[in-house]
Amino acid sequence: MTLPRRRFLHLAAGVAGLPVSRIAWAQSYPTRPVRITVGFPPGQSADISARLLGQWLSDRLGQSFVIDNRPGASSSIATEFVVHAPPDGYTLLWVVTSNYINATLKTNLPYNFIRDIEPIASSTRSTLVVVVNPSVPVKTIPQLIAYAKANPGKLNMASGGIGNSTHLAGELFKMMTGIDMFHVPYRGSAPALTDLISGQVQVMFDLTASSIGYIRAGQLRALAVTTVKRSALPELPTVGDFVPGYEASAVGGFGAPKGTPVEIIQKLNVEINAGLADPDVRSRYAALGSVPNLGSPADFGKLIADETEKWAKVIKFAGIKSE
Repeated sequence: MTLPRRRFLHLAAGVAGLPVSRIAWAQSYPTRPVRITVGFPPGQSADISARLLGQWLSDRLGQSFVIDNRPGASSSIATEFVVHAPPDGYTLLWVVTSNYINATLKTNLPYNFIRDIEPIASSTRSTLVVVVNPSVPVKTIPQLIAYAKANPGKLNMASGGIGNSTHLAGELFKMMTGIDMFHVPYRGSAPALTDLISGQVQVMFDLTASSIGYIRAGQLRALAVTTVKRSALPELPTVGDFVPGYEASAVGGFGAPKGTPVEIIQKLNVEINAGLADPDVRSRYAALGSVPNLGSPADFGKLIADETEKWAKVIKFAGIKSE
């Protein structure tokens, strides 16, 4: 049957006016560059890790995934920027352990991380390592505990800043062992390591990627890694071998503004997991002391909730206050 011209034009206009399918939209995503917002300066471990997966996503999806460094306030500045960005998949957040810690530590945040950020995918679990200045007469975790108990408050424990993972890992250790070490915060791991090597401070729970060169050179003595399994330093035991139940790590991932279409979240999740399963990407993360952590958006959401609860207990126990 041939439709009258007027009727045909009316139907065509109606079809053209229908909203584009969300699924079709997700299939074509991305159609322009995507911003990955990182709350730390270029060259730090969070930045390096984000760039690895950013390059993978660029190659897989045919658009640039550009790193946007917005350092400050333990990633709070970057997080607030993403919270207020359009929920269209073109502004993402590189999620770090500071996000889970800040939820308890900072009482005046202009956002609620769990409520306002949509989990996309976890990326890696990064190992920390317990290091001491070689002048400290300990070579094992049991010896460190015994020495600290015999010399309460005399060991200075450095960290990269109040409330970050290098601080909280040490506080968790103190909480679980009952020892007393004096916390000395620095503005980043680099100056903390400088003073650790010179002997101004004696102990640090540092990210493996930052310390491994000094360990290999003999400038620092490594006692144990903080994760459940041995990773970048397989010759070392874990802290949990001597302190049952102890685990501390820096867990990263991707988040997006609340309300980002689920189809885009799922598409990014699939591609991120594919990257984490790639042998080359895995080996590059291993060199940084990180282990890929594959899973669904729901898995990452649960991990965020669990980590937030875990570190809240440590913060309250230690009476840590925000700077």
